[in-house]
Amino acid sequence: MSDQAEKRNYKKTLNLPKTAFSMKANLVQNEPASQKRWDKLNVYGLLREKGKEGGYAKGGFVFHDGPPYANGNIHMGHMLNKVLKDLVVRSRGMMGYDTPYTPGWDCHGLPIEHKVMQDLGEKAKEMEPIQIRRKCKTYAEKFVKLQKGQMQRLLTMADYDDPYLTMLPRYERGVLNVFAGLVEKGLVYRALKPVHWSVENQTALADAELEYYDREDTSVYVNFEIEGKENEYLMIWTTTPWTLPANMGVAVHERYEYGKFKLPNSGTAIVALELAKKVLAAGGVEDAEPIETFKGSELVGLKYKQPLTGKVCPVVHAEYVTLEDGTGMVHTAPGHGVEDYQTGLREGIEIYCPVRPDGTYDETAPEWLVGMHIWEANDKVVEFLREAGSLFHDHKFMHSYPHDWRGKSPVIFRATEQWFVGVDKAYDGCGEGLRHAAEVVTSDGGDVRFLPEWGRNRMRGMLESRPDWCISRQRSWGLPIPAFYNEAGEPLMTTASAKAVAECFGKHGSDSWFVAESNQILESYDVANDAEAPEWAKAEGALAGLRKGKDTFDVWFESGSSWNAVVREGWEAKQSKHADENVKETTDLYLEGSDQHRGWFQHSLLPSVAIHGVSPFKTVLTHGFMVDKNGHKMSKSLGNTLDVQDLMKEYGADVCRWWICSLNTDNDIKVDQSYFKVAGEEYRKVRNTIRFLLSNLSDFDPKTDAHKFSHDDARSIDAWAMKAYVDMAKGVVDKYENYQYRSLSRDLFNFCNDTMSSVYLVAVKDRLYCDKTNSARRRRSQSAIYRIVSGLIRLLAPIMPHTADEAWRALLKVDQKSNECVHVKEFPTMKGCSLIAELASNEWTGVMDTRDEMLKTIEDYRQEVGIDNPLDLGLVWNKIKDVDLNAFDAVDLADLIGVSRFATGEAIAVQDLREESRCERSWKRDGTVKERGDGGMLSDRDAEAIC
Repeated sequence: MSDQAEKRNYKKTLNLPKTAFSMKANLVQNEPASQKRWDKLNVYGLLREKGKEGGYAKGGFVFHDGPPYANGNIHMGHMLNKVLKDLVVRSRGMMGYDTPYTPGWDCHGLPIEHKVMQDLGEKAKEMEPIQIRRKCKTYAEKFVKLQKGQMQRLLTMADYDDPYLTMLPRYERGVLNVFAGLVEKGLVYRALKPVHWSVENQTALADAELEYYDREDTSVYVNFEIEGKENEYLMIWTTTPWTLPANMGVAVHERYEYGKFKLPNSGTAIVALELAKKVLAAGGVEDAEPIETFKGSELVGLKYKQPLTGKVCPVVHAEYVTLEDGTGMVHTAPGHGVEDYQTGLREGIEIYCPVRPDGTYDETAPEWLVGMHIWEANDKVVEFLREAGSLFHDHKFMHSYPHDWRGKSPVIFRATEQWFVGVDKAYDGCGEGLRHAAEVVTSDGGDVRFLPEWGRNRMRGMLESRPDWCISRQRSWGLPIPAFYNEAGEPLMTTASAKAVAECFGKHGSDSWFVAESNQILESYDVANDAEAPEWAKAEGALAGLRKGKDTFDVWFESGSSWNAVVREGWEAKQSKHADENVKETTDLYLEGSDQHRGWFQHSLLPSVAIHGVSPFKTVLTHGFMVDKNGHKMSKSLGNTLDVQDLMKEYGADVCRWWICSLNTDNDIKVDQSYFKVAGEEYRKVRNTIRFLLSNLSDFDPKTDAHKFSHDDARSIDAWAMKAYVDMAKGVVDKYENYQYRSLSRDLFNFCNDTMSSVYLVAVKDRLYCDKTNSARRRRSQSAIYRIVSGLIRLLAPIMPHTADEAWRALLKVDQKSNECVHVKEFPTMKGCSLIAELASNEWTGVMDTRDEMLKTIEDYRQEVGIDNPLDLGLVWNKIKDVDLNAFDAVDLADLIGVSRFATGEAIAVQDLREESRCERSWKRDGTVKERGDGGMLSDRDAEAIC
């Protein structure tokens, strides 16, 4: 028989790997099957049953989902957010926490109504609000179903059978109960006040509903003639010429220096001294010197004639006047600015707003402006002022301007009657107001942990600068604000009446507001015993004739009440035995994008602090935004987006999840198709490591074949591997606990790629393949491998759910129909592994530190003499500091560096063994190779193995 034939014959006797865990992942085809299997097993239900039976050692962990908007397909931001949340849910459960998780959707609001109205076209004008609402509900339901399926395709685990939707009656009841609590605290009020107004959508907007974009506008310097002083003017500056018809005053700073300057044609103008040179030069006046100077206090009380309306208006003092831009004389329109409004209240100036909801001027404006749109009026106002001789200078400029976050159209300040929550008003629980109370709980010594820590300053900055919260919107598709009005327009809004409406909505939904009579909605309301009710409401029959308000809640108020509607009153309460204790505490974790410091985080914090005096969350974990590889915002118009569904089709969820877990999410995240290819390569290396580990357990039964480790094994390569595993696993579990996903994914990858694949598995491959099947040494390595892969699969399960569950069933040697599932297991306790790890000699550190030097010595020799196979070599090593090399198994050390023999000696030397016989089965030259009865050349070990 030829040598090659002999080798082929001996190869048949090798312990070749066998496993049901496929080399090819086929994620795109196989992941949906896993999802169906988990649904059939009701994995989430099994975890909740375990909670109800008290099967979690660490008790409950309340993780509350912030609701995405039910509109469109999920995008890259959704994928990032939902996978990060799933990492929390899965890892907390496997750490021994009962972690119920209810996904939610934000369903009310302008974007849905706007889209429905577009689709309806002219028909919408003939429809009642209730009809529009029903269309909106259908639209929202469609996208909840769509997004739910897409989120499940990401292999996320949640109570998808019973999600919370902000349009559901039981959720609406929870929101109104929060509102009633704020009414009880005296924090809710109604006032005529300038608010951000969407002209396009004709509704008020909150700060959190604004986005800022560059816009070109006209800057004008205008002369207002001082009353009784012909050709003497006050020069004002504004970037919103359309607001000049609403001018009701000029604000100066009483401590600033002002001067009177000659104008180019005739007359004089008063300007702040510090700004005069720049301002006058823009209008062609060079090196102007003041004719007269005076303090701003001398100007206060002057009157002037408004050039557009002819009204006589006052000059007043205001602390907000600065010398950064303009003229130091501020055009004041109380109906179109927050600071202007405050000045108007203080000085008794009319809060005048001549602009209708649609952005056109009403009949109180100058005749030539009535019916004209404000954006068209900008140029018309400038032209009028120029012809009237009142315009000193104008120019176009670009600046950042607030826009509606949904419609992307520019917004304006417009004074309207709205409902507000006061943030600086004293209330029972905090004499210094809600803003102060929220700042206390988010301070350095407060109750909230921010991850990353910079989130604390971001939140506090938002709180410091925020105005009173405008909670009313002028839409059909929303949760009605429970305000009733009598014929005189006086409101009925009390704690008890709001709770009565909450009870009604909880039973019948908020559509009842549009179809039922006011006394039916207030059926459970006892007005006679309501101390907050106005006297007129207590008259007989008064409730029957009430008019229902047309305002709906800001959607941020709805979503910001979820801590009550979902956690305290609703969904979470039914999830586990820990519910009763959990709902008395704040939620353990909120996790969203960093924009939610001004959005959901803040709008959840304020009502919770006001009503209960505590934050609704113990920890706030934020992530950045997805941007393209050049750092630009991703948008369809720029063509730089990646489609989540396309990524699922090309790479599968496990690869995408691995990529997300590997990210530094503290700041914005760059995205490119090539990054997923890299993630795919890493995923395959991890998967192949698991596959190799499993393949060498095909003939191993842990019940009958397990090796019992003892002190005799302390210096075995298997004990070293167990110690490396234990150290890695403890660190990974700790990092799961602290949401350090990027770091733990690196630990897992390095363990698979380096510790296992490059070191340990290379070292034990020979014995696994060539030792006698039941040899003590082989069983010891298999025992170590079993423990390692059993734990490794569970540690990887939160990141790659499909792969881990497939590997788990392969480990247990069960088929697809089995009820075995890794996702109902917990992370390894490592008790048995730790005992083995403790046996591992500390001397292994010295050996491993020297391994690279040994490998280099061998490689240098191979290159020098031209030897391809390192098994043709032996190595003699003299000593390693603090290590007794003679105490180690020489075969372990030889296998560790890939040579046939290892020995100790006086000097380092490489032995050329090519003159010795080579085993035709293992290719080793170990000194025992000789011809056997069948003519083959085998070592003693290999000859015994094939007997």
